[in-house]
Amino acid sequence: MVEVREYVDAKGRIPYRDWVVKLDTSTRVRVITAVLRMEHGNFSAAKSVGSGVSELRLDFGPGYRIYFGKDGEQLVILLGGGTKRRQQEDIDVAHAMWTEYKRRKREEK
Repeated sequence: MVEVREYVDAKGRIPYRDWVVKLDTSTRVRVITAVLRMEHGNFSAAKSVGSGVSELRLDFGPGYRIYFGKDGEQLVILLGGGTKRRQQEDIDVAHAMWTEYKRRKREEK
């Protein structure tokens, strides 16, 4: 099993959760199902978008995306989500969050 956690920024905000709660119920269910598949190791629809960040592509609606980073082999950090239309903006934000996550992790040691 892979442990999936949500990224929490320095101010206590949780971007992934903020995104997912705004989705309509049927879309939210499909997104959560995709995350549950990740917990079971199914990353077949995921691809790297560089700098340690990956996107899980969901082929329905406007092309939903879930952005995440893998911290080792057994831990996934959910960074956020979006759609194909804002893809590059969402990737840039996910890169910034992943960089911040790694920096704060180093400082905790």
